[in-house]
Formats: sequence, structure tokens, C-alpha cells
Amino acid sequence: MAYDHEEQEQLATLKAWWNQYGNLITWLLIIGLAAYAGWTGWNYYQRSQTAQAGQLYEELQKAVVAKDNSKIQRATTDMTAKFGSTPYAQMAALAAAKAAFDANDLKTAKAQLQWVVDNGKSDEYKAIAKIRLAGILLDEKAYDEGLKLLAGEFPAQFAGLAADRKGDILVAQSKIEDARAAYKTALDKIDEKNPARQLIQLKLDALGGEPAKAAA
Repeated sequence: MAYDHEEQEQLATLKAWWNQYGNLITWLLIIGLAAYAGWTGWNYYQRSQTAQAGQLYEELQKAVVAKDNSKIQRATTDMTAKFGSTPYAQMAALAAAKAAFDANDLKTAKAQLQWVVDNGKSDEYKAIAKIRLAGILLDEKAYDEGLKLLAGEFPAQFAGLAADRKGDILVAQSKIEDARAAYKTALDKIDEKNPARQLIQLKLDALGGEPAKAAA
């Protein structure tokens, strides 16, 4: 096929441009396609992981209903090892901690709760684990460890419960003024409709605290 002079100049320009930038563009396309393939593969992997974790969690729930603590702990070990990045692993560890606590296996209960504190992806699940673990530490008279767990910020819906647990530890340490302040903070942060308020108010009253003010 014959080309006129103008077309030949355009082809020459195109060839020169491709010689200069062609490899770069090719590599950019390859990188882009690889990134897309990786992103698609990762999403598939995540969906697959979540689905498998969900199935294992269903088995764990059956063990919970049967109160089979040994099976619960085994299933949770598998869950945290294989699917630790999924929400199911955090829920499993919390369930396993309760089962161990009910079986008076405090060492395992603490280990499961600590796993959530250290590895949990959800601030809410981590808050639950910290409050429950602080309760065990209170029973073990490990007061400083418990207070350390309760330091820092908590999600709004758990801030009052964390302050309440802090008050319990401070009472055990005979730090009455600090405990009274913690219980007042708990009342300020817990919703008026939350039944936990009544118990916290009783604790505060027992310390000689002032009645909680009604919300405006």
C-alpha cells in the first residue's frame, strides 16, 4: 500500500515517538493490569476467607450451645490461625473466652481476650475484650494491669462501661474519691435508658456519692 509524503511523515513521527516512549507505556499497562488482577484476586480471597470463616463459626456456635468448652477452644484456635483477619475470629475469641470463664479456666479466658485486644480489627470488639479482661484481672487482684487496660479512649457506647469497671478496681484499691469520680463519669456517659445505670448508681450511693442529674 502506497503512502503519500504527509502520511509517511506521520508514520515516521509515530515510530520515533514509540521508540522513545513505547516501552514505558507497555510497562505502565502491565503494572496497571497486574494491579487490577491483584485487587480482583484479593477481593475474591477475602470473600472466600469470610465464607469459610462463617462456616467454621457456625460449628463453633453449635459447640457453644452444647457447652462443649474443649471443642469451642479448638475451633477458636483454628479460626484465629486461619481467619484471624475476619470479624468471625474476634467473635469466636470472645465466645471462647466466656466459655472458658464459665468452665473456671481463667488462663484460657484471659488468653482469648488478650488475642482480641492485640489482634482485633474492630474497636468495638477490642473494647468488649478490654472490659471483660479487666474484670478478670480485678478478680485476680491485678489492679494495676486492669487500670492500664482501661486507660485511653473507648468507643462512645462502651466508654461508660469502661469507667464503671475502672470504678470497681479503684474501690478494690480503697481509692474511694477516684472510684466515686469514675462512677460519676460512667453515669454521664451511659444512656439514660441503659439498665446498667441503676447498678452504677447503687455503687455510687454506697460510696456516698451525689444522685445523678437527669438528662436535659
